[in-house]
Amino acid sequence: MSISQQIPDHIKSVSRCVGYALWLSDIDALSGLSAVLTARLSAKERGALAWAVLRALTPEQIIEVANTVLPEGSSAPIAPLFSHMDEAAFWADMAEPEVLEAYCLASFNAMTATRKAAFLGFVQGRAAA
Repeated sequence: MSISQQIPDHIKSVSRCVGYALWLSDIDALSGLSAVLTARLSAKERGALAWAVLRALTPEQIIEVANTVLPEGSSAPIAPLFSHMDEAAFWADMAEPEVLEAYCLASFNAMTATRKAAFLGFVQGRAAA
């Protein structure tokens, strides 16, 4: 049995997407790649991939990338590629705790009374579970 037969299908498909994004080398392809990585890889797998990529950069390049990806103050969530929940989860994984809490409170305050009650019931039900 060859090594390629041992590699899980989700990793093979991600590998192809990485190749396509690098070949196309534009912002749309790279943004799409981020969505694919989020959808197909676990947080641990994405972290391992990020670690390997960052190790291939100089400290100055790492800072430049970090400043591009995590702008000062953490920007708001962007328009969703797959769904609002997928994009919100992706953004929340990167947001600073203070920013996350501010958006949470502002979002809650913007809800109708009926929606607030439903949301509180959902959250309190999960806390009890």
